[in-house]
Amino acid sequence: MSSDQPTPERREIPARREIPERREITVRRAPKYVPFLILGGLVGFAAAAVIAYALPGDASYDRGAVYGFFMVPCTAAGVILGAIAALVLDRASVRRARRGVVEAAPEGELSAEEPGTEPGAAPERTTDDGEPGQRS
Repeated sequence: MSSDQPTPERREIPARREIPERREITVRRAPKYVPFLILGGLVGFAAAAVIAYALPGDASYDRGAVYGFFMVPCTAAGVILGAIAALVLDRASVRRARRGVVEAAPEGELSAEEPGTEPGAAPERTTDDGEPGQRS
């Protein structure tokens, strides 16, 4: 189908070279709280089993009842201790935090490449002391 109406011309808008935005960031390794809480609960669960089955008890109480009685407070105490451990490690990670400066790269441009590397190649990982290897 042909139309007598003129088609709008498509104009290319020249790309503006903007000065990249620079931001100062803080990088740190923070612990995940949920695994600490779960591990603390499991340790408390196991501690209740030790109290109920490994220690001598009163003959008038069934071992299962003793286990059920101690399971709730021991598990709760384990979760609380796990949370405290996560908070202590979180505070330690704040002290070991490193500061850095990042620049916003225009879309489609890879700024992580170093000179002399192939485009798209992953940069070599180094340890904290600058030696090649895996970072822990």
